[in-house]
Amino acid sequence: MTAPSMPVAPEPLRVLHVLRAPLGGLFRHVFDLAEGQAAAGLAVGVIMGEEPRDPIAMARAQELAARCSLGTHVVPMRRMPGLGDGLNLLRLAACTRGLRPDIIHGHGAKGGAYVRLLPGFVGGMRVYTPHGGALHFDPRTIQGMAFFAAERLMRRWTDGFIFESDFGLRMFTAKIGEPSAPSIVIRNGVREEEFAPVERAADAADFVFVGELRMLKGVGTLIEAVSSIRTPVRICIVGSGSDRAVFEDMARKAPAHVRIEFKGALPAREAFALGRVVVLPSHHESLPYVALEAAAAGMPLIATRVGGIPEIFGPDAGRLVSPGVAHALAAALVGAISDREDMARLAERLRVRVHSGFSVTGMVGGVIEFYRGLREPALIRQPADTAQLPIARMREGLPR
Repeated sequence: MTAPSMPVAPEPLRVLHVLRAPLGGLFRHVFDLAEGQAAAGLAVGVIMGEEPRDPIAMARAQELAARCSLGTHVVPMRRMPGLGDGLNLLRLAACTRGLRPDIIHGHGAKGGAYVRLLPGFVGGMRVYTPHGGALHFDPRTIQGMAFFAAERLMRRWTDGFIFESDFGLRMFTAKIGEPSAPSIVIRNGVREEEFAPVERAADAADFVFVGELRMLKGVGTLIEAVSSIRTPVRICIVGSGSDRAVFEDMARKAPAHVRIEFKGALPAREAFALGRVVVLPSHHESLPYVALEAAAAGMPLIATRVGGIPEIFGPDAGRLVSPGVAHALAAALVGAISDREDMARLAERLRVRVHSGFSVTGMVGGVIEFYRGLREPALIRQPADTAQLPIARMREGLPR
């Protein structure tokens, strides 16, 4: 008599994340997603277009390497299109084919483009999350028209779209067109430990900015706004970026009663401790992690009405400031100084809202379910508890 054969355990889903620059909110998103998927038993790998440069990103990359069974890899990717893209794409194809992914998930404009331009023999379903990326361009410019034409073309080679906000889906539909494959909104999330209150420094400034030092983040507007306030005010600017020298020059020209200090890059919670109110004056955003992190930590928050930020503020979206309008931002700053109790109440409302609808657990679970639904469409369903699994919309053959 022959012994009964033992059932063979199915191989874990193999997922490869591709992004260009390991920095900012996009890298945090990929880190959280890859870590959560690995903990759920998936075989996960990450390909980056460059080596991490700042200490925070370097530490996260080392953590990723320890968690990813498919490894972390660097394949060169330029920010803007160029002659080197063809060779880099071949390098990516060779690396990807050796890892045998079931899902290849491209993040951002360049990561998404490389994933969808991979030759067919590489294998794996192509999933794309824009994270703003090319959607920030003006469709009336030559650059914008070129990027949007490329996005329309690459829709044909996309097996699934994941948007991090309702705003991202709306912008894609308006500028590119309807997603040509199953699409879903799964919002960014924060960890449970990030809801612990931040202990402010004894000499905390009135305001703190945390983010990349680039024009589109509104740092120039913030310096202009602070400089127009007639009473003494102090602000810490935390972060690094290509436009730091420009902002430092603006700060030197500020009135004597305005103190503007540049602190370099720091972890978000360390940065929050340096100020009493977090200011997010961005001109463009998708669904910024800084806003989620500040709200989770119970920090009073002043932000602009851009991207998915109104989705974070919900019923309090009327408190948001028009982007690029220095006098409106200045009025909000003065109001925050004069009525700290009102800002504290707003902070508590935002904290509750983020806790109920923006969790890492929901984000990771939603993405894994979407992957599996792409491979087995009958598995995709609209969950009953959207607070735990925040999926806002489904298209193209998926139940609504």
